Amino acid sequence: METKCGEQVLHEARIRAALENMPSDERIEEMGARFKALSEPSRLKILLALEGGELCVDHIVEAVGGNQSAVSHQLKTLKDNRIVKSRRSGKKILYSVSDGHILAMIELSKEHLDCDE
Repeated sequence: METKCGEQVLHEARIRAALENMPSDERIEEMGARFKALSEPSRLKILLALEGGELCVDHIVEAVGGNQSAVSHQLKTLKDNRIVKSRRSGKKILYSVSDGHILAMIELSKEHLDCDE
């Protein structure tokens, strides 16, 4: 395949930039695991419910539907992937989103739904 000298230099520069900015394979696996956790609809609903602040399991169940066992299972997956965190308040465990970046990603995804480009 023939390329012009200028195009080849440009492509080599882009390849170098891509390689310099590429996270390690370990970090890419971690990113993929988080995206996979976010992609399941019931977990996404839980995160949307937690946008307003921390909730206990009972209130999450009311907000998203389903049953306590299923919601607890999904919360464990989200917690294992460091997407949500929990704290004890008396007899209740309260859950919240671990950091604002997750909510920003969700908000961007919601905006993208209306994008026709």
